[in-house]
Amino acid sequence: IVWQTPANPDYIFRDGRNVKPYYFEFISHVKNRWAGKTIVDLFAEEFKGRPYDYYVSAVKCGRIQVDEEMVPVSYTVKSSQKISHFLHRHEPPVMAWDVSILQKEPDVLTVCKPPSVPVHPCGQYRKNTVVGILQAEHDLAPLFPVHRLDRLVSGLLILARNASKADLFRQQIEAGKVIKRYIARVNGVFPEGEQVVDVNINYNASAGRSTAEKGKAACTKFTRISTNGTHSIVLCEPITGRTHQIRVHLQYTGYPIANDMLYLCFSIDPICTNCPNLAPKGYEEEGLWLHCVRYSGPGWTYECPYPDWA
Repeated sequence: IVWQTPANPDYIFRDGRNVKPYYFEFISHVKNRWAGKTIVDLFAEEFKGRPYDYYVSAVKCGRIQVDEEMVPVSYTVKSSQKISHFLHRHEPPVMAWDVSILQKEPDVLTVCKPPSVPVHPCGQYRKNTVVGILQAEHDLAPLFPVHRLDRLVSGLLILARNASKADLFRQQIEAGKVIKRYIARVNGVFPEGEQVVDVNINYNASAGRSTAEKGKAACTKFTRISTNGTHSIVLCEPITGRTHQIRVHLQYTGYPIANDMLYLCFSIDPICTNCPNLAPKGYEEEGLWLHCVRYSGPGWTYECPYPDWA
């Protein structure tokens, strides 16, 4: 069964929220170090995700253009020229949950972000993002995300509706005036009382994960809310905002998020095709048991309901 919203023909709901493939123009300008290379060599060397023959064909048929004109495959690019690459985009599916609006104000919009949906266009995602869905289904644009939630993390997301409001939030966050609260479901019986983890975090972009070692200062406060003897629901209050901070600090304490496949084990094989970025065959992606519940600052508080797993 395929169900498609008549008003939003971009989306098809079948085993998740799918985006119908579409053409999209990627625009870049020739960097100084690119100048003097042929158009085909430039793409083959800088964008290795496709074979050389693809770029030859793309230039010949006009899918790759320079200054909005077709060029021969032997064309040599010059600094600052505009390069257009017209791609047929196939976005990965995301979970078919709604992006529910919590509060709609003249300057601020708050929503409950579903897991698996990126906040804003990035990588392979553009329409299958919180910003893209809100524009398509609620005609809400422009929107300026105030804070970041990882793709698999759910919960409160604050979006400013103009640049000046976004800048105000940014200043308050950078000044340490914003209190952030998340909840996580972790393995084991988490200790009673407040636990403070003050351990530096280093993010390795190529590996897509962080480690508790020499890096940027990071501090998180944890307090157990409840436990059933197998798992615990833990309140997490990050004092700083490092990549994967809560996930790494919980792992460091010995109580990792119970379904966090990236941080449940250190046994990463550097040449394995499944570690750490590719899931094994048959793996069904689910939302991470980490959920943003409240952000508060000078004179304001925004909250989000708890998820079912909590």
